[in-house]
Amino acid sequence: MIDKFGRKIDYLRISVTESCNLKYIYCIDDNNILNTCNKNILSDDEILKIVKQCAVLGIKKIRITGGEPLVRKNIENLIYEINSIDGIEEIYITTNGVLLNDKLEKLRSSGLTGVNISLDSLKKTDLKSLLDLIS
Repeated sequence: MIDKFGRKIDYLRISVTESCNLKYIYCIDDNNILNTCNKNILSDDEILKIVKQCAVLGIKKIRITGGEPLVRKNIENLIYEINSIDGIEEIYITTNGVLLNDKLEKLRSSGLTGVNISLDSLKKTDLKSLLDLIS
């Protein structure tokens, strides 16, 4: 796919949930309640339909985001289904990493290519805690 400036676009970011398992400042409202106001998220079938059409247009890379995408029910199956679409070569996920230890092998076998860990903290103890969780 080529944009109006002649740049080749070969990736698509898909937010699969607004839910989060941490209390980042942008994940909670003024009352310290997790921000999950929009229950109208895309279904797996809707996401797959979008990815199939985008693959026809030349999209090769998918990045799964959220909220925290690993809290989405059956995320491993969604990644497996995306991986089976002709033309899709790479699937990445952006996660806070907290749930990664329990899901990493299943995600990898489902076709996940890479992981981006987004850790919104400046505390060394937070980083150490995350590394302890995923190692």
